[in-house]
Amino acid sequence: MNKKEFKEGILIAFGEIFLKSEGVRKLFQKKLEKNICFFLDKKGIDFKIDPSRERIFISTKEVDKAMPEIRKIFGIVWFAKSSYFPEIGLEEFSTFIDENYEKWIKKDETFGIRFRMEKNILKEDRDDIIKRIAKNIKRKVDLTNPQIEIFVEIRREGTFLYFKKQKGAGGFPIGSSGRILSLLSGGIDSPVASYLIAKRGAENVWLNFHSVPLTSKQGIEKIKELAKVFLNYQPNLKVYFVPFYKAQLEIKEKAPLKYRILLYRRLMLRIAEEIAERENCQAIVTGDSLGQVASQTLPNINIIQDAIDMPLLRPLIGQDKEEIIELARTIGTFEISIEPYEDCCSVFAPKPQTAAGKLETIKELEKSIESVKIIKEAIEASEIIEN
Repeated sequence: MNKKEFKEGILIAFGEIFLKSEGVRKLFQKKLEKNICFFLDKKGIDFKIDPSRERIFISTKEVDKAMPEIRKIFGIVWFAKSSYFPEIGLEEFSTFIDENYEKWIKKDETFGIRFRMEKNILKEDRDDIIKRIAKNIKRKVDLTNPQIEIFVEIRREGTFLYFKKQKGAGGFPIGSSGRILSLLSGGIDSPVASYLIAKRGAENVWLNFHSVPLTSKQGIEKIKELAKVFLNYQPNLKVYFVPFYKAQLEIKEKAPLKYRILLYRRLMLRIAEEIAERENCQAIVTGDSLGQVASQTLPNINIIQDAIDMPLLRPLIGQDKEEIIELARTIGTFEISIEPYEDCCSVFAPKPQTAAGKLETIKELEKSIESVKIIKEAIEASEIIEN
């Protein structure tokens, strides 16, 4: 068969996207195609996209270079190095199999054909089609546990041939679920929370509270390094660095030690809510895990959340620390997150903290704090970087 009659590249399948209504599916698929183009262009890969209703085929001679990038793009359930035959019939395809199977299957190996066909493409029965494709393959068949699997998909736009599926990042394409504002502390949890919410298609804007000049700039530098890693998953990232030390000094002066973290967190959320509204974000995300620290008990979660009207999302709420660490290692943030730094809350509110605060007490303490002024000044003094 002439090389011009088929293309080499990567076949991409999307999972949950296909369950959407036709209009929404098309919109999500367009976002996915846009994200694929962005990340492949970023690596200087020469490619062409051939989209269809259930699949995307990327025609490229740089498959090995493209595969690691495809693996990280949200919205892809699996992908495979593939050959694409856009215009040939079943007879020509069977001939191609006959001419090439010895390259794929050794004499002592077993094989099995995994076949899929769109409805109303061919009149022949699927079993008859499989027999035609495999009739001249002189190797032992094992459909239960073959050593070599040959995947064949016959679709309206052509036929795809591949041998091994690789797991994709899953979820929805970035940008398909709106924007969120994610609070980043510099620790292990918050980058993982950002990753998980991005996996559901929400574009991240990051916000970091710091206590410079009362602490070092180490925490800020960590956030910048974490942002570089996050750009492997999201095309662009805007980060707010908000000074919080004035608020902390005032709260330290006017509130008992055991309530300070709750007061800090409520004020942080009020600042975050204003920034989120400016950025057209529809929710705020934190790295809270139920019961992990005093501020993350159910009573205190309710006290903190009471400070704002905007939805507060906690992707890690049911995960333990080991699960969070494992995912942090997987996405590449763990080594940066464990570098020592001065967290703005812990510096100004050492233990012990109450695990079961009372909302009435917190609201009474807040009456002596100039919250409106603090929020306005903190936002005005923010540093913003865009990657």
